[in-house]
Amino acid sequence: MVVFGQFVLGPPGAGKSTYCTGMQQLLGALKRPRTLINLDPANDDLPYDCDIDIRELVSVEDVMAELDLGPNGALLYAMEYIEVNIDWLITRIRQVTADTAIPYVFFDSPGQAALTV
Repeated sequence: MVVFGQFVLGPPGAGKSTYCTGMQQLLGALKRPRTLINLDPANDDLPYDCDIDIRELVSVEDVMAELDLGPNGALLYAMEYIEVNIDWLITRIRQVTADTAIPYVFFDSPGQAALTV
C-alpha cells in the first residue's frame, strides 16, 4: 500500500499541533481522507481529535509514576519504548487506514530538544 504524509517537526511552541489541526480541518473540508497521529507521549492537551494516540501505548505521566523518573527521563524512556514496540504503531496505522485507497498521514511529533540531541 502507498502511504503519503508529513512528519511535523519543530521546537516546543512552534505550532506543530496547531498546523496539524489546520491540515485536519482543511482536508476534512475538502473531503480528503487523512489520519492524524499524536507521537508525543507527554502531550495531554491535544487541540485535535487524533486517529492514533501514542499515549495508548505509553505516556510520560505513567512512566514518571511507575519508574520514579523526572519529565525528561520519562520522555526519553517513552521514546525508547515506542522504538522497541514500533510494531504496535505500524499495526494501528494499518488498521486505521485499511479502508482508505491512498491514505495521507500526519505525524505530530514531540518538540523537546532532549530528543533531537
